[in-house]
Amino acid sequence: MPEADSEQEVYYEDLISPPTEPERPTTGPKVKETELTATAAGVSASVPAQKESASPNPLKRQRTLLDMLGSSSAKKIKLDGTPSAVVTKRQTLNTIPFNLNGFINSLTQEQRDLLGLEIETMGKSWLKLLHEEIKQPYFIALKKFLREEGVGGVNGTPQSCKVYPAPKDIYSWSNYTPLGRVRVVIVGQDPYPGPKQAHGLSFSVPRGVSVPPSLVNIYTEIKSEYPEFVIPKHGNLIGWAKNGVLMLNTCLTVKAGSPGSHSDRGWEKFTDKVIAVIDKWGGANLPTVNPNSTTNVGVGRGVVFMAWGSWAQKRVSGLNRHKHLVLTSAHPSPRVTRGFLGNGHFKSANDWLEEKYGADGKVDWCNLGVDAEQA
Repeated sequence: MPEADSEQEVYYEDLISPPTEPERPTTGPKVKETELTATAAGVSASVPAQKESASPNPLKRQRTLLDMLGSSSAKKIKLDGTPSAVVTKRQTLNTIPFNLNGFINSLTQEQRDLLGLEIETMGKSWLKLLHEEIKQPYFIALKKFLREEGVGGVNGTPQSCKVYPAPKDIYSWSNYTPLGRVRVVIVGQDPYPGPKQAHGLSFSVPRGVSVPPSLVNIYTEIKSEYPEFVIPKHGNLIGWAKNGVLMLNTCLTVKAGSPGSHSDRGWEKFTDKVIAVIDKWGGANLPTVNPNSTTNVGVGRGVVFMAWGSWAQKRVSGLNRHKHLVLTSAHPSPRVTRGFLGNGHFKSANDWLEEKYGADGKVDWCNLGVDAEQA
């Protein structure tokens, strides 16, 4: 992902730029070199280039906007002999610009003080679509609450603020899984409230920490669906995150030893917005079944959501189920007697992804080795 240039608009592409989708008229015959553009100041137009033999006088080919309109107050442009031939180009994820320096300059001093962590640590492919959200009054109120709880800048530690995860890890999900690469979203609830457990990915724990019971059940289910899966002795799921699995908790922080302590403070509204962004753009940079096709490249084509338990299912209730695959079941917690084991979600997800994006669109659920070993 390219670094921000403080003086330029940048695009924060998640992958190497995919092929540009060809421009096409909305109606009427094919138009090669005609484009009409509406601007805030008025209307500008370029005129189709004529063949060399069309006129012996080249000056006749140089028509200005006023020539076409006949008056500066004209309200319509008519292209003689053709129906409407306005060329449209669909907005793609990687062509949405974001000027980080301009955003920072737009903030009040209080906002700069409160949003420094987001500016510094949130993945830029996400920040460019969430930067207006984090300026909203509810999010500023959330940040004031977190500051009172001791959550400050990126160098804060759980020991100093008694809140998990460490500030630098609150948005780790956004860095391991850029927006355009999301294939699957696993919705969690709270970060783990115990020491050294939470590191910004739902259900995951750093290497060296005992595998939580819910994750043990997740591993057991994968083993039943993919017998070749070797159940690891660790619970670090960074390998999945880098493979396009966004592990998103509904609340992104929790007070040490107090589950649910940061609920109803604003995190739910923020992560609902994250899910809305995925609803629109999820799958934008995933491969196409036909590598020679550029149809819909760069636009949201759908992803898989796994929602386990009523809390997670509420978060995905408004999704477009014609666009996405939404898989629901009981929570993997061993306190739930049945309903998770045997749900078949991991294979169902890959079957859907392969049909939509080809073999390269699947998640390698069995690979948790290299990335987790290095973490």
